[in-house]
Amino acid sequence: MKSILRPLLLTIAVPLSILTTTSSAQYVNAVIPGDFADPSLIRKGNRYFAIGTSSEWAPHFPMFSSSNLKDWKQLGYVFDKAPEWTGGSFWAPEYYFHKGTYFVYYTARRKSDGISCIGVASSKYPDRGFKDHGILIEHGKEAIDAFVFNDNGQLYISFKAYGLDGRPIEILGSKLSDDGLSLTGELFSMMKDTEGKGLEGQSILKKDDYYYFFYSAGACCGSQCDYNVGVARSKTFQGPYEKYDQNPILQENEFWKCSGHGTFVENPEGKTFYLYHAYHKQSSVFTGRQGLVAELQWSGKNEWPKFKESNDPQTFQASAYDVHETFTGKTPSRFWQWDFRNSTPVLNQQKGTLHLSGSYKENNASGVVATLRPVAAAYEMTVTVHNQNDALKGLVIYGDANQAIGVGAEGDSLKFWMAKDNKTTILSTSSIAHPKLPVQLKLKTDEDAHCRVYWKQKDGGWQELKEGAQAAGISFLPPWDRSPRPGLNFKGASGQEAVFADFSLVYTAKDQ
Repeated sequence: MKSILRPLLLTIAVPLSILTTTSSAQYVNAVIPGDFADPSLIRKGNRYFAIGTSSEWAPHFPMFSSSNLKDWKQLGYVFDKAPEWTGGSFWAPEYYFHKGTYFVYYTARRKSDGISCIGVASSKYPDRGFKDHGILIEHGKEAIDAFVFNDNGQLYISFKAYGLDGRPIEILGSKLSDDGLSLTGELFSMMKDTEGKGLEGQSILKKDDYYYFFYSAGACCGSQCDYNVGVARSKTFQGPYEKYDQNPILQENEFWKCSGHGTFVENPEGKTFYLYHAYHKQSSVFTGRQGLVAELQWSGKNEWPKFKESNDPQTFQASAYDVHETFTGKTPSRFWQWDFRNSTPVLNQQKGTLHLSGSYKENNASGVVATLRPVAAAYEMTVTVHNQNDALKGLVIYGDANQAIGVGAEGDSLKFWMAKDNKTTILSTSSIAHPKLPVQLKLKTDEDAHCRVYWKQKDGGWQELKEGAQAAGISFLPPWDRSPRPGLNFKGASGQEAVFADFSLVYTAKDQ
């Protein structure tokens, strides 16, 4: 059982520890709300540390910490800068400790050809100084979802293969060198997807006389997902594994759907818990795959296990998880992320303002973005634009380079714009009454996937920028494997910047 610290970086001040809702709602809560897929979990003493997929968002692989597996705080990221060989799709990180060294085994697409490979980084410290060692596993058209297991002193690594090769998916295994940086011996097959239902996200435990192989099957992502968790067992690590005839053992319930891809940890009292991801049925793809915990239970020796999901519904005030940024610190908050494939932001804080500039690809309709993980689908976002130039500066909901919507000040005009199907459309415009004065912007979403935008200056009231008489639909925004992100954007010439003050993100969901 793993019991070693995972890497951590700086702590952020904003609590992102629970799904947001109003006082009347009851639900089995997410412990790490917002997009936090494919989580990997470990314990050091009385502290738990978790890491998850970041996909196309940078910095890469967000990390959280908790003392009780319920209340979590974001600490930072594993990589502030993408390793040189990588081109995107930072998925399914796996942390491991062995003989005084901390390892990160992670999936990313190789920059040269777009093939997903498994890389490894290591450090003598759990929270800093990770050195990337490049690609550990390349196999056919895809090698993803690493999991490391110590079998009586012999390290093994397993991974998913053949998902893109027109043949049944297999989980392959190999001995891992004692320094954790190379494979030894021949690859061997541990399990095949003979039913064509999918096979990935494996995690292995030894209990009594058996090795228990937990895996995820079905479609992982998007609104049509059907992910679930099954289990198989063998008396040897290499297999063959016999599947449980009552699979799946973790699946859709009243509040959540598409549960899967997690890892285990043992608490100080000896109980075993599984941190995994699932979509909330209401907010779904607009908040992404969120982190939940279930207890693993055994009825007796050599019996099949079962999961006990949380039976502790809780009620929470949305205001406890709102974000209010006055930009008074020396450095920007650690929760900001961006699509590193399409923009490279420069963020600086000066005397209560955030200065956003940087570079972006020509086909990125949003320009430079700085976004954060939403924990509910309905919210109200506001910011003050302090400077006046002909660059676009404002609020955005960013899904991808050509899946975005926003409102911004540009010269003496305001623009409500949308990027969709490789085309940018101006939905509505207005002149700024006092071009040399700051302008406040507001963007509101609702639970029915609509968006409205507003502006005001000085002591005037909010004025709506309308797309005709209708709110703009935003159901097109979510990418397949992640949620869209609210935040700030800047699109202008080199040497220009946006200057923002008083950013807020207030959740308005009726329930979650």
